Amino acid sequence: MRIFPIITATLVCVALYFLILDRETLLSFAGRFGGETLEATTGAEDGTPVQSGDAMAEADERVHVVVRRSQAQVTENAVVLRGRTEALRQVVVAAETSGRIVSEPLRAGAQVSEGQLLCEIDAGTRLSALAEAEARLLEAQARLPEARAQLPLARARQAEAEAALAAARIDGNAATRLSESGFASETRAANAVAGVSSAEAAVSSAAAGVESAQATIQSAESGIRAAEAAVIRAEEELDRLTIHAPFAGLLESDTAELGSLMQPGAPCATIIQLDPIKLVGFVPEAHVDRVMLGARAGAHLASGRDVTGEVSFVSRSADPQTRTFRVEITVPNADQSIRDGQTADILIQSEGMPAHLLPASAMTLSDEGALGVRTVVDGMVQFVPVRMIRDTANGVWLTGLPETADVITVGQEFVTDGVAVRVTYESERTQ
Repeated sequence: MRIFPIITATLVCVALYFLILDRETLLSFAGRFGGETLEATTGAEDGTPVQSGDAMAEADERVHVVVRRSQAQVTENAVVLRGRTEALRQVVVAAETSGRIVSEPLRAGAQVSEGQLLCEIDAGTRLSALAEAEARLLEAQARLPEARAQLPLARARQAEAEAALAAARIDGNAATRLSESGFASETRAANAVAGVSSAEAAVSSAAAGVESAQATIQSAESGIRAAEAAVIRAEEELDRLTIHAPFAGLLESDTAELGSLMQPGAPCATIIQLDPIKLVGFVPEAHVDRVMLGARAGAHLASGRDVTGEVSFVSRSADPQTRTFRVEITVPNADQSIRDGQTADILIQSEGMPAHLLPASAMTLSDEGALGVRTVVDGMVQFVPVRMIRDTANGVWLTGLPETADVITVGQEFVTDGVAVRVTYESERTQ
């Protein structure tokens, strides 16, 4: 059995116990052990007074920490996002009618221009339907002149009836007066009144004839409009037989195969537009106000390529699940080498702010769990809450500190607020 390692470990544990947990006892023992020698020494050779053992013990009670004097710098700030590339436009071109494909297919990856034919469907009986609709339109248009010709005749009959009514009323008035004067019989007066009633009936009949002629004209015009609508429907049905590219782009899939049967809604092809391309990320609500339209942005793609662009869209509505806001960045992609759906690490430039560059190890947590650093002010420890802007290879950029701060970089975990410390600056330590 090896006894020496066990004895050594025991002694180390005892030393660590006194050094960390019972420092006062250790310092008191050291003071008593060397007290007589220190008290007997009144000064150095050059006359400088030397501290007594009690004074040195009191000074040693302060924890020794290493401090960096940090000066605030205006740093370019950036919002860091994790996102992906996304095509500017992507659409599945679908059929609007049924029929068999009679065109040769285009293969995936082909470049298509706006308006280029993608799929053509067999016309079938649609040309006959168009001819029939056009014939009905001609028939309806032919009925209109005949209907319009009846209107002047009906109005003439109405005018004739109104003239006859006026004459009958004159005769009736004359016969009535003569009958009252005794110069005509009552029979004549009654016949005159009957003639007026007959003339009034003729006027009403003529007015009804005019209204009937006008209704005939309106019916003919309605027939023409209905026939025109039928022609338009037939022409639109023929237009649906050819499916064209809505914009210039790349085919992401083959177009429909020759001879395949298409139904309304069946896909003909998928087209994507990659120039320019979008970078899409989601910014937390705490940083959304720092992202501005037109701000410069850069991204590192998963393929290793770096790209730059400008912010073109910032959502005004948060995602209900993640409480983040969609941000889109437009990036030129003339050679279409950036693909849709690539992962991207995005940096969006924002306004610069004063910050301190410190090692990440200098950060600590308060008793309440707040992130911060411990500083030295007039020889006493003070905890200062900070906010981390971003992490770099040289350290982390922090805000919340005064313009000049003495930040503890070694020993901050062994002290608390209000504790007196012995300070060694990093510049002195390296000398």
